[in-house]
Amino acid sequence: MNEHVPHNRSPRSRRSRHMVAAAVATGVMTVGALAPTAAFAGGKPDSVQQSLNALVKDDGLPAALASVKGRDGRTRTYTAGVGDTATGAKVPVDGQIRAGSNTKTFTAVVVLQLVAEGKVGLDAPVETYLPGLLRGDGIDGRNITVRQLLQHTSGLPDYMEVPPFSDFVPIQYRYFEPRDLLDGALVQKAGFPPGTSWGYSNTNFVVAGLIIQKVTGRPVGEEITKRVIDRIGLRHTYFPAPGDTTIHEAHPHGYLRTSPDAAPIDYTDMDSSMAWATGAVVSTNTDLNTFFTALLGGRLLPPAQLAEMRTTVPAELIGPGIRYGLGLQSRPLSCGGLAWGHGGTSPGYRSRSGVTDDGRAATITVTTVPDEEVAQHMAAALDSALCH
Repeated sequence: MNEHVPHNRSPRSRRSRHMVAAAVATGVMTVGALAPTAAFAGGKPDSVQQSLNALVKDDGLPAALASVKGRDGRTRTYTAGVGDTATGAKVPVDGQIRAGSNTKTFTAVVVLQLVAEGKVGLDAPVETYLPGLLRGDGIDGRNITVRQLLQHTSGLPDYMEVPPFSDFVPIQYRYFEPRDLLDGALVQKAGFPPGTSWGYSNTNFVVAGLIIQKVTGRPVGEEITKRVIDRIGLRHTYFPAPGDTTIHEAHPHGYLRTSPDAAPIDYTDMDSSMAWATGAVVSTNTDLNTFFTALLGGRLLPPAQLAEMRTTVPAELIGPGIRYGLGLQSRPLSCGGLAWGHGGTSPGYRSRSGVTDDGRAATITVTTVPDEEVAQHMAAALDSALCH
């Protein structure tokens, strides 16, 4: 969810930065809590482990973990910090995390599968599937297309901008219907006329989830499970059932700070209905690598729909050189070429994923919501993981 509260510098992002300004101070770990820096043949230091160690020791994050598939095809996993600040427990290797807005790519894949099946028109108005649903100040579902939802060019305001969604603490265990999320958006004015600009909004993927349910007659979580998770064998990934607030397998705890002076809140358990089709998925770094690699490799979509997904528009609000397709983003790498993936922010976790056309893949997760400077350190760590 969130995310892109993720790397968005929109008003939502500014509010998030204020809310979690001291997330980086969740407790600096001692050097003893860090993993020793591994070395490859020839004595070259492992830059990924160095990056994770720095995120914990220098930036004060509770924990960082990563999974990297290198040029040699081998997958390596890494950890730094502690998995539970109360007990000092180790970070589980490749532990489960709340994947946040990486969920958007799962949702987009299902919509595009329905497009390939002739059940949804990519350039059809939302009104075709959800008549009368989108009405508000500058908002009209007759003028917003499915493509514009998936590409964040609809102008729909973000429901996460307003109470109760703008204050995570009171809603940690509160259940919401998708309609509740949508109502939070429709009390606001449209950001811009559909198709005239780009603006990250979680609301877009709430509507996409509702389209999936209307067209298939099944809950969006079941469709994501059947069409994506089970199809490519993501054994450690799931869409939480209603009322399920736990993370099922070994996992690091996730922490949220609401102000610089506030004590960190353990936000590991939560009712993910606040995120739903825009951010509810639980996964692991390795499973996310598998997902994005399978997607880019053509295992989830026919060529025509994958090409549509990879057709991008500028999304510089996320970061320099970033472009956004249909639930998928690209970022330039320092070593040349592009990394394709997404990213995810949940109140206690932030992850960044990227895969390349030649098969490299990396996902890095930290266990709090970092400020903008530390988020850039994460981006640099992802770039280093894919380029070295």
